[in-house]
Amino acid sequence: MLLVHDTCLVRSVLAEWLRREPDLRVFDASWRSAAGRLRSVRPDVCAADLDCTDAYGIPPLGDLCVPEPGRTPPRLLVLAGAHRPGLLKRAAEAGALGYVDKEGSPENLVHGIRRVAAGERFIDDSLGFGFLKAAEMPLTRRELSVLSLAAEGASVAEIARSLHLSHGTVRNYMAAITRKTGARNRIDAIRISQGEGWL
Repeated sequence: MLLVHDTCLVRSVLAEWLRREPDLRVFDASWRSAAGRLRSVRPDVCAADLDCTDAYGIPPLGDLCVPEPGRTPPRLLVLAGAHRPGLLKRAAEAGALGYVDKEGSPENLVHGIRRVAAGERFIDDSLGFGFLKAAEMPLTRRELSVLSLAAEGASVAEIARSLHLSHGTVRNYMAAITRKTGARNRIDAIRISQGEGWL
């Protein structure tokens, strides 16, 4: 299995703890090096922490699930928290089979890895509320695209050019985003969306 986590100390300790299990062969990588490590290790299971230091908190889950010719992609298990339901939704869209609560016991992680390795679904009970909230995510994909560019500091004109929209359409999207998130303004909408894991 491959453990993907951006915090080096946590990743190293967790990987060492997992190596104590006689039936697990454990490798580890940061998000930045995960795609290359996947190609060299070819694990059956990839356990990935959903808190990623790049890309405004959105982990590149698609990079972990890309099939290689003649080989099935690894089964994906994510380490998550119920407080960021948007990330749970993204993991589900990426085809994750297992969901382990980061606030839970380490034994749950081992149990989840074994279940996912066997091709079974595993979801920590404590993440149920997070999944319910994820289903309520108010923003459309297009609105998320607009807000993502805004979070990178793009102006209305730059967003319009990048997404092939008119300036008025971008302003309408920003107004809808602000209303749907209950934000006071664009900056507040970005803050709320990042906190929920939508962005």
